[in-house]
Amino acid sequence: MNLRKFESLEAASAVLAAQVAGALRLALAERACASLVVPGGRTPAALFRALRAAALDWERVRVTLTDERWVPEDHPASNAALVRRELLADAAAAAVFVPLYNGAASAAEGAAASWRAIASAGLPFDAVVLGMGEDGHFASLFPDSPGIVQSLDAGAIPGCVVMRAPVMPTERLSLNLSALTGSSQLSLLVTGADKLALLERAAATPRSLALPVAALLALRNPEVEVLWAP
Repeated sequence: MNLRKFESLEAASAVLAAQVAGALRLALAERACASLVVPGGRTPAALFRALRAAALDWERVRVTLTDERWVPEDHPASNAALVRRELLADAAAAAVFVPLYNGAASAAEGAAASWRAIASAGLPFDAVVLGMGEDGHFASLFPDSPGIVQSLDAGAIPGCVVMRAPVMPTERLSLNLSALTGSSQLSLLVTGADKLALLERAAATPRSLALPVAALLALRNPEVEVLWAP
């Protein structure tokens, strides 16, 4: 496991923000646009605040999500609302945001259109940042969710998959492992002693479906970099 430990979440976020900004600059030097994929949740807020002030040609950056609860942006659980509030501000307000939720009646009905919108913004992704839950899920790839085996197949066709979370709102749309790993930089930002222990168990059992993050840690090209803070 490629693990880096930091004294605080702020320190880890500052390092990761610099890495992400560097990856985006490299991409922009070669192409018209660059792409960034970010998670929801509480952990990346410090990263977003550090990244949004980066000196980048943000108008040429496309931002999307690793996953989304199937709710509109005015819902308090919306990941899109979090990203607009915490990341797409200051210099980063000029970035183009490509949400996953598109107003379809269900995640299943909206999945194909969501993936088309993401793919049109530019593939492969230039930087992907992930978080992890206490059950070992990343993005919305939850253990025991219908379709989890196919969604963790690194050789599958990249796309959006419908997942079911154990907590409300249960209906989720997520990028599958194949889509998430099509990136030149893949990072996992994690906090807490319990999650560190979970990561160590997952790294020791790379074929475990009970801990979806095990499939992520088993990747070698690209290898995920884990940034951990207490």
